[in-house]
Amino acid sequence: MNRNGKTGAQAELSRDAVIVRTSIVGIVTNVFLAAFKAVIGIASNSIAVILDAVNNLSDALSSIITIVGTKLAGMLPDKKHPLGYGRIEYLSAMIVSGIVLYAGITSAVASVKKIIRPEKPDYSTVSLVIIAVAVVVKLILGRYVKAQGKKVNSGSLIASGADASFDAVLSSSVLASALIYLASGVSLEAWVGAVISVAIVRSGIEMMKETLDDILGTRADQETSKRIKEILRGIPGVRGAYDLLISDYGPGKNFASVHLELPDTMTVEELDRLTRKAEVKVYKETGVVLTGVGVYSYNTGNDEASRIRDDVIARVTAHEWALQLHGFYLDVERKEMRFDVVMSFAVQPKEGLAILRKEIREAYPGYTVRISPDVDLSD
Repeated sequence: MNRNGKTGAQAELSRDAVIVRTSIVGIVTNVFLAAFKAVIGIASNSIAVILDAVNNLSDALSSIITIVGTKLAGMLPDKKHPLGYGRIEYLSAMIVSGIVLYAGITSAVASVKKIIRPEKPDYSTVSLVIIAVAVVVKLILGRYVKAQGKKVNSGSLIASGADASFDAVLSSSVLASALIYLASGVSLEAWVGAVISVAIVRSGIEMMKETLDDILGTRADQETSKRIKEILRGIPGVRGAYDLLISDYGPGKNFASVHLELPDTMTVEELDRLTRKAEVKVYKETGVVLTGVGVYSYNTGNDEASRIRDDVIARVTAHEWALQLHGFYLDVERKEMRFDVVMSFAVQPKEGLAILRKEIREAYPGYTVRISPDVDLSD
């Protein structure tokens, strides 16, 4: 059950329905706008209006691909893909960005040709009114799509909403160039078309970058990672939560693993109860599935171990690139010491380990020192 009282399957169906419904509204609106603008652009011989129509058509095509991607991403897991098909949404977003980029490049080529061989446009009152109405429609559509995207946490819809709002600005520039031409006889059509094409190309590149980040994998969301660690540290017996790795298998489909620091006196039975409690609590409060829980033990009832631990922490964290030390355990009798160090990307792991091993071994020459490097995965 999530916070709204729905099961995961119900929430997913609801989310998909909102994305499809909103995308259909976008398709219908953009197709009508593209048709009207295409007629106006051809009738008035306006390259700017024609390119604006192309932009609307690419938006409609993007919405179609979003629907297809959402449907495919919603397919049930199977033996070959046990974690589902959620990442298809990112692939569909990549296709959308490619379409937008292609539309921008072809628009730029057409605009440059018009700049080299200019043709005077011929606007009518009706055409200007339709362009003005299109600006208002795009503004309303942008706000609606963006709001729905935030409601269901859909990056595709949020991006489409922002794009629609930006399209309204572009259409406004087309309208402004038409009014300037009617007032002064100066034609800025081809130049406005060039500006529009640059804006479309830029939008396509930004979309592609964001989608590549999703496919490659990015740092865990700060709010989510801090909340998960807060939940885990709130469970009795847990002194710390570290090495949180959140894997994204599509919007709203996150799996995670973590290490918990627990007392060395805890039994396996107690550990089993604790980890099961942690998994349920994290899922209920964040929707993240905790698939793996590792364990670090810490010394209890040993003053010498505590003293050495504090000294080692001070020595290690004296380096700016050593962000955190955890999982410290000391076997005084066997003269063994082990701990993990989270290192920033400012230092190579091998280099950092060599420095730390040298310093700690010099400070504690009789000890076997085992240091494991950890990647700075989350906040």
